Amino acid sequence: MAAPFTLHGVNFSGPTYKAALGLSLMEVPFDFVWTGPRAEAKQPSFLKLNGFGQVPCLVDNKSGRAYRQAPSILEMLADRTGKYGGQSAEERIEMREWMYWDLDRLAPPLFRMRGQRLGFRQFGQLVAEMYTTEGLAALKALEDHLGEHKWLVGRRASIADIDVYGVLDYAGAGGFEIGDFPNTEAFMRRFQDLKGFGKPMDLIPKE
Repeated sequence: MAAPFTLHGVNFSGPTYKAALGLSLMEVPFDFVWTGPRAEAKQPSFLKLNGFGQVPCLVDNKSGRAYRQAPSILEMLADRTGKYGGQSAEERIEMREWMYWDLDRLAPPLFRMRGQRLGFRQFGQLVAEMYTTEGLAALKALEDHLGEHKWLVGRRASIADIDVYGVLDYAGAGGFEIGDFPNTEAFMRRFQDLKGFGKPMDLIPKE
């Protein structure tokens, strides 16, 4: 039987990892198409699926509908499966707040510092210091919240946790020491114990 979805992405992409992690945790089978963000994602054939020219892009193999942007993909999967979607409308609102916060405050500095260290991005020392300061501030806000909560929203893991974990997994590669944030480190260990959890190279095929 064909998989219900095809995930277009690349194995070193944090947002692709978020989508693959959500699919795995929600036990949704998927096919994978390696789609490099600087080449394949700009081709006309891919732009017909995703006019943004970005990965991830998750295609419903039955309807042909393409879902774009990792947080939106996670929310759609939670709606489809009834898993990780929160217990009330208020929880769902709070989950979106965390995902928007992640996109605005946590992901940019951590991903950009990782990109610089891996040679994907080029910027000078002053910009690196700015991103480091912003990343540490975001990690401190997360640390404070996790000092009083086991999960980001409610009493069980949700797509907000998937979204945020999908950034935290790359923190070390960006030069951020998660060990300096014990509540966050404990959260990551709890998350890694969830059924269906996998690291990026476990869930996303190489080219």
